[in-house]
Amino acid sequence: IHVKPSPAPSITAGIAGRRGVRAARLQDVLSGIDANFSDPKFSSQRLGRKLQLSARYIQELLQNAGASFTERVTELRLQKARSMLLDVRYNRLKVSDIAYACGFNEASYFNRRFRARFGCSPTQYRNGR
Repeated sequence: IHVKPSPAPSITAGIAGRRGVRAARLQDVLSGIDANFSDPKFSSQRLGRKLQLSARYIQELLQNAGASFTERVTELRLQKARSMLLDVRYNRLKVSDIAYACGFNEASYFNRRFRARFGCSPTQYRNGR
């Protein structure tokens, strides 16, 4: 008796393969963000061109993983700024210089985001060590 193979394994394999590709693309996107977040001109469009993905697809991948492109980039920039504010090697830099070094284009935006994230201004944070 000859039994036809069930189509279920190939469907399951296809779904698993797509999830694997999405996971690999998400990892590429996250690595790209980690490597480029401090570039003030960095955007999902630039990353998309580099990875040959649309900016919309990048946004979808990231949103499904829990945070938008902007949220991830901003958080990395804020964490880098926080580290620099605590590091004595950067004591000579003005807060605005640190903001620009972390990828922020405007010191006022940086100050607002920093205060919202850490509960005090960057200057207060630096002086409170």
